[in-house]
Amino acid sequence: MNDTTLTAAAFVALALAATPSFSQTVTPSDSVRESGLLSVANTLDFAPFEYLDETGEQTGIIIELAEEVADLVGAELDIQRTPFPSMIPGLAAGRFDIAWETFSATPDRLKQVEFVMFLKAGVAASTLPSLVDTFSGDHPLCGKRVGVSAGSASDFLVDELNVTCADNDLEPIDKSVFNSSTDIVQAVMSDRVDARMDDATASSYFEVTSKGQLVVLPTLYNVSPLGLAVSKGDSATAEMMVSALETLFENGTYQGILESYGMGAYAIDAPYRVDSMDDLRAE
Repeated sequence: MNDTTLTAAAFVALALAATPSFSQTVTPSDSVRESGLLSVANTLDFAPFEYLDETGEQTGIIIELAEEVADLVGAELDIQRTPFPSMIPGLAAGRFDIAWETFSATPDRLKQVEFVMFLKAGVAASTLPSLVDTFSGDHPLCGKRVGVSAGSASDFLVDELNVTCADNDLEPIDKSVFNSSTDIVQAVMSDRVDARMDDATASSYFEVTSKGQLVVLPTLYNVSPLGLAVSKGDSATAEMMVSALETLFENGTYQGILESYGMGAYAIDAPYRVDSMDDLRAE
């Protein structure tokens, strides 16, 4: 073998050594390593985050992220369908390692669990594509007719925004209260209100599934982080999940999954662990 061949072989060896592995690139917790399973509790009934498709297959944002995490830690994904109220007690009883839903952190919850934040949510307005350009400026809803669900966060938010409209000498928001989100959508479509005010993720998902019948406006109100839950003090699982999600953030998988469901606007800058309310970050 001549010097040229040796040099070429060396380059090949270096290239192979630098090629990333696509399995078990994150150190699994002892529990995952011993069982070979990434056990995740999930309701499987909250599209677009988790649901059963028309063939009965599990799918959704959280399911796809969990599959990617399982691959990174070299484990089989074990989704345990669990009612939402049973998740935190189930963690305490050791029935699964992770409760992966869109949990918001509260002082009461943090007495029993801790969170790894991976998403943000809030309230947003959506309107007909033809009306998008009429919502502009720092206070786009002032002077508009806005539909909300009775007693919802949107209902109270519009009242708060009306104070801001008055403080800035702008026309008030004309609020209409409905019994359901479906009723609000129909009101926008029939020109009885200009916009629907609702949960931002639900509104974005409707934009995708309705093929753009309503378009979500860019301003997000009452922004808060959302996370998956692990047992209080389970540092190994929490750190494993932060590390795995960091990999998915860095290689573009995380953003790609969110955007495939029309949820790209709800990405956070980086995953992080929350053990107390002081750990929460503004997004």
